[in-house]
Amino acid sequence: MAELVQNTSGCGEIMVPSADRNRNSGLEIVQCVTLPRPDQLPWYALRIQSRLASFASTTLRGKGYEEFLPLYRSRRRWSDRTKELELPLFPGYLFCRFDVSDRLPILTTPGVIGIVGIGKTPAPVDLDEIEAIRVILRSGLAAQPWPSLRVGSKVYIERGPLAGLEGIITNTDKVYRLIVSVSLLQRSVAVEIDREWARPIADGMGPRAVTLSERTRPFVAAP
Repeated sequence: MAELVQNTSGCGEIMVPSADRNRNSGLEIVQCVTLPRPDQLPWYALRIQSRLASFASTTLRGKGYEEFLPLYRSRRRWSDRTKELELPLFPGYLFCRFDVSDRLPILTTPGVIGIVGIGKTPAPVDLDEIEAIRVILRSGLAAQPWPSLRVGSKVYIERGPLAGLEGIITNTDKVYRLIVSVSLLQRSVAVEIDREWARPIADGMGPRAVTLSERTRPFVAAP
């Protein structure tokens, strides 16, 4: 017969034999199962009602979850005035870190429609993609939603506030933009950059594996 012992060690629930517990006067040796810390949990994309994006984000935060609703600034003109608004970079989505086996509190949050996945299985978002979006927002550079882009000149950003990021570079109206994508959503973000910050990288090669000739080779930006 096993008895459930209250966990006070932060290691999850522990089962120990009742008889052993009585013989040892409450002292027992148990195997500890370590639960992942909140910052070790995977990120998931949540499909949300766009008009409730801020409310859903605030509610999840109030429940103790780490959430991420990326916003950008956009100027809108009316006949009598111009106003700067904060709008979602990924309309209809927000990101949240949680244990997918305990997702009911997420799904019962007002404004949340469901968890993005493959078929009926929730799929985590690549951590590097989340971090890239955060770096872009912290940089203060002009960012905006962009159509999903998979083909183009791949570059590594060596300098400036985006140093360390990889993406695809485009040149539209003589403005260079770095395109960073969230693969699961097939959505991208564009941020304006200085051309001198970037160097080309070869397909399938990380920034440290690029040869000197490749680092100094001029690149042709995608249109």
